[in-house]
Amino acid sequence: MPMYTGGQVLDLETAVKDGILGGGGGGVICSDVTTPNLVKLDLKKMIEQLDSIEEVDVPAVFICPISLEPMQDPVTLCTGQTYERSNILRWFSLGHFTCPTTMQELWDDSVTPNSTLYHLIQTWFSQKYFIMKKRSEDVQGRCLELLETLKKVKGQTRVQTLKELRKTVATHESAKKTVVDNGGVSFISSLLGPFTSHSVGSEAIAILVSLELNSDCIANLLQPNKISLMVDVLNDGSTETKINCVRLMETLFNGSKTVPSLSLLVGVLRLVKNRRHPPGILAGLRLLKIISSQQSLGNSIISIGGVQHLVEMLPQFNSECLELSLYVLEILSLIPEGALALKNCANTIPNLVKLLMKVSENSTRHVLSILSEVCNLSAQEFTVIAVNAGLAAKLLLVIQSGCSPVLKQRSAELLKFCSLNCKSTIFISKCKLTSTLH
Repeated sequence: MPMYTGGQVLDLETAVKDGILGGGGGGVICSDVTTPNLVKLDLKKMIEQLDSIEEVDVPAVFICPISLEPMQDPVTLCTGQTYERSNILRWFSLGHFTCPTTMQELWDDSVTPNSTLYHLIQTWFSQKYFIMKKRSEDVQGRCLELLETLKKVKGQTRVQTLKELRKTVATHESAKKTVVDNGGVSFISSLLGPFTSHSVGSEAIAILVSLELNSDCIANLLQPNKISLMVDVLNDGSTETKINCVRLMETLFNGSKTVPSLSLLVGVLRLVKNRRHPPGILAGLRLLKIISSQQSLGNSIISIGGVQHLVEMLPQFNSECLELSLYVLEILSLIPEGALALKNCANTIPNLVKLLMKVSENSTRHVLSILSEVCNLSAQEFTVIAVNAGLAAKLLLVIQSGCSPVLKQRSAELLKFCSLNCKSTIFISKCKLTSTLH
């Protein structure tokens, strides 16, 4: 059956000749693809695979007006409008007997398979699918060539080969699988060592961070000489390289008992402090979260000024970074030296009080825990500072909010603590809810 568009009959030859399916090399049906082979391909699978791998600019005539998805079983109504069969039948089942596009009443509720359009869709997606498969095969072949080349070359040629492999892996999902399936992870890991140049190390790390690493690969990369190189690259590399190092170490240290060096912690903290590169801040905080969870490393973070730096940067962090930084600060506050560092930082209480009920319930829980630890160090001194910063009023808001019962209980306990360690007139005036308290 012919398909009508803009008052003209559209058949396969006309569509190809007039370029109705789109020009610029993206919509013209490839002449070297034979129809018998195309019919054998499953249209649904082709659409799903193309959608998962790349963004395809599908011709508008292939899109169902109801779902706005490519049609796989197009049918035409008496009005001349075409829809995906399942979508229009669902429309009818809801009691509608109109054309969804024109809203005309239907004088015939039968649907007619649009075989011409189906053939056009099948052919167009088949062309795209074959191009994608060919490109994927070419990429896989090039990856294998690059891996073989890496085994033979050294110096600047090795660096250039790694750069090309990095770009290929970053652009094509199939390249990642090819590298992993052909022992690429193990080989690239072997390039990291005490005598590896930073240029080779930077490229190798950039490749590894984008690949899926199994437990054996992670154990191999956790060797001291490889970690030592990563730390050197972290401290001396470009910002992009620093971020790659931190992301790779996040994967390696997660669940590991490896103890990071002080130099590593300094490099991570330096990355977090660099406000010009938000991705670096996030990557650094994610690694700090993992590191701080190891009790033996808390004092190391504290000793290099980690507490003060995080407190001072709280006002500049976005929501995700705030969650991570508050988690780290809560862990450190449970260490006596960490609580003391928080106490000695003038902006600890003002910055934390501002975050109550501002980000999330999780963040509020972290803030309450940190404030409790700090206030316990010097009850009267810090209670006055906290109340003047608006803590009492914020705690009342938490209690009256829809937060969890646990948070409300903790807020009530901290509010009571403040009332016992602060003059009643000051406390009541700062709450701004005198009648409620009385």
